[in-house]
Amino acid sequence: MPIPAITAAIERNDPDELLHLPIALSMDPPEDAHPGYAERICRQLATHPNANVRGNAILGFGHLARMAGIIWKPKEVRALVESGLADPDDYVRGQAEAAAGDLRHFLKWKLKRR
Repeated sequence: MPIPAITAAIERNDPDELLHLPIALSMDPPEDAHPGYAERICRQLATHPNANVRGNAILGFGHLARMAGIIWKPKEVRALVESGLADPDDYVRGQAEAAAGDLRHFLKWKLKRR
């Protein structure tokens, strides 16, 4: 997805559209052309009011660990994932647990368990 289309989707702020964005970006991150871009979008969406958007953005961090092998802002991402592990929404907690598993496995992170 081209960056202008991503920017437009974020500006429209339609949860039905945004819930797919972090998954698509994190499964094929544009690290060569735009290092850290996919992570930045996931960080932005990880605090979205919609639980599905928020959960998928947090899951995106795990995909980035698997696909790109790097997290550019580990302190921020760690805080977002750990917040997701304690989120009141079941979906967000589940996605955060999946992300935490990938971060533990691929980047050897030690994260709090829910």
